[in-house]
Amino acid sequence: MVENTSSDVIVTQSRPLLLEVSDHGREQEEDTNTRRNQVDRWWNKVLDLEEAKNQLMFSLPMILTNMFYFLITLASIMFAGHLGRLPLAGATLANSWNTVTGVAVMVGLSGALETLCGQGFGAKEYQMLGIYLQASCIISLIFSIIISIIWCYTDSIFLLLHQSQDISSTASLYMKFLIPGLFAYGFLQNILRFLQTQSVVMPLVVLSALPLMAHIGIAYALVYCTTLSFKGAPIAASVSLWVSIVLLALYVMYAEKFNHTWKGLSFQSFHYILTVLKLALPSAAMYWAFETLVFLAGLLPDSETTTSLIAICANTEFIAYMISYGLSAAASTRVSNELGAGQPERAKHAMGVTLKLSLLLALCVVLALLLGHGFWISLFSSSDIIREEFASMTPLLAISILLDSIQGILSGIARGCGWQHLAVYVNLATFYLIGLPISCFLGFKSKLNAKGLWIGLICGLACQTGALLYLTNRLKWKKLSLRDDKDDTTKPFLL
Repeated sequence: MVENTSSDVIVTQSRPLLLEVSDHGREQEEDTNTRRNQVDRWWNKVLDLEEAKNQLMFSLPMILTNMFYFLITLASIMFAGHLGRLPLAGATLANSWNTVTGVAVMVGLSGALETLCGQGFGAKEYQMLGIYLQASCIISLIFSIIISIIWCYTDSIFLLLHQSQDISSTASLYMKFLIPGLFAYGFLQNILRFLQTQSVVMPLVVLSALPLMAHIGIAYALVYCTTLSFKGAPIAASVSLWVSIVLLALYVMYAEKFNHTWKGLSFQSFHYILTVLKLALPSAAMYWAFETLVFLAGLLPDSETTTSLIAICANTEFIAYMISYGLSAAASTRVSNELGAGQPERAKHAMGVTLKLSLLLALCVVLALLLGHGFWISLFSSSDIIREEFASMTPLLAISILLDSIQGILSGIARGCGWQHLAVYVNLATFYLIGLPISCFLGFKSKLNAKGLWIGLICGLACQTGALLYLTNRLKWKKLSLRDDKDDTTKPFLL
């Protein structure tokens, strides 16, 4: 009985202890959940995690896609650059001329589709997306013919711009073999915008990675294993760009998901050429700032070194901008879709999330650049002089990347809203009236040389970013909605 009693006592006493432990565990769980909710609320005040997740899922494939396509032309420059200082200077100058007259124009012309296709998709006018795509491709074809004629006289143009005779001749040779790639690049950008506005992004990663991998082998073989040597670099870029466009075209034509947005070729597209052109031309003028510095660098002492240095910095900036451009594509698509669906407040909210994400990712890029600039420059050149100069330029490059990341998002929002005209006025005014004069003064009237050119660019970017932020904050989002007259979407509404 004593044993039974003691056993009962033990059992009786053990139950409250188990309850106390259970209550304590429940309290700990409740405290943990409370703390987690507080953290979640704190983060949501800083950044809408759900919206950020959706935008990252959309923008990451776009970042990779644009990066892969850009690396096709950049890899050709790297292969050519290892042939010597003159081939590097010629290839980088040619790439800058390609960016100013080719890439900038084609990317800008396709920017109209971000507005028209984005809002059309949001308004469920699916059949119009294919019409807009064809109209934009017709415009790109016409401009490609005009630009290719200009490229045939690259040597004479460079001499008029007081560039070095040797560098001009080398760059001109590079440009002539890049002409076929210009046509492919124009069509490529249009199809990318067509797919982007429908939130079709994941397949693009595969369709862009395959041509890049093929391009590395093609470029190596043509440059180092044939008698083409330097000429093999632009030829490889042209071939790979045409492979890219064929893959994308086949995907659009035969994928079932585009049955509503792609109905085949139609003469109706000719009726919308002017509508697309009104939005396309201002967009094309928004991409010229950085490459202008490359031509100014050709006027400085030791033009081979300064031209290569500024061109490498511009290419590095452009690669960093690919991240912002991927996010700006997300912002443009989200804003245009929401405006097309009549949800201006959701469009405004999406814009704020994109700006925060862009700044965060730009900081990561800057950190990587500061730590790994030596490895990065070794991919372009083995010259000790260029390596030292690039190391001294890295802090300035980091500042411009941060500023460019913000203005890139704001420019994407401009395309989504359809007020490219206002954005291009701001961009051109801040660069040509503020940034460029400061660059010329510091580059030629002081001993800063290449650094002076880049400091002037930073001043222009700072003014550009500030002005776009001010105008965006003054925008009346409730009055921005899809109209029956598509031309009206180009008019901004300010407070």
